[in-house]
Amino acid sequence: MSENHQRLSRIAATISLLLLLMLAIPTALHHSRISFTHPLASPHRKLLIHSEPSAPSATLVEPARVWGDKCSRADILINQGPAAPLPTGVPTYTVEIINVCVTGCDIAEIHLSCGWFSSIRLVNPRIFKRLRYNDCIVNDGKPLANGRTLSFHYANSFRYPLSVQRIKC
Repeated sequence: MSENHQRLSRIAATISLLLLLMLAIPTALHHSRISFTHPLASPHRKLLIHSEPSAPSATLVEPARVWGDKCSRADILINQGPAAPLPTGVPTYTVEIINVCVTGCDIAEIHLSCGWFSSIRLVNPRIFKRLRYNDCIVNDGKPLANGRTLSFHYANSFRYPLSVQRIKC
């Protein structure tokens, strides 16, 4: 009886191990698919959307530099994405304006196309201010140092499309 009992124990242990492996392999494959297909797919990360996928500006365009040019409009990157809504339920958005100039330049007088930009929540006018229709100025016109980021939040019922209109190198 003891020999049958040992044999039964071994069979039960083997079946248990096989069941565990059968459960672990699909889970491991699922996680490896996520990490290779979506390297940044993680529930604790939020990425800001650069632009609408249907917009013509969604494709990245290399800056057209002429010999001696220090910077171009493509050296200013604008990321914008949703943030937590106000207690009243009005949607809020986070905007990041980044100087990604490859020549190490500081860029001043950054003007953005911004439509009739307005916000229920106050935006610091030294960081971002609408001057007139479709003309907003960043950093009060002062230079944005190479590699630096300015960010602000605004609240409105819809997202404003923002794009670089003109700059000064």
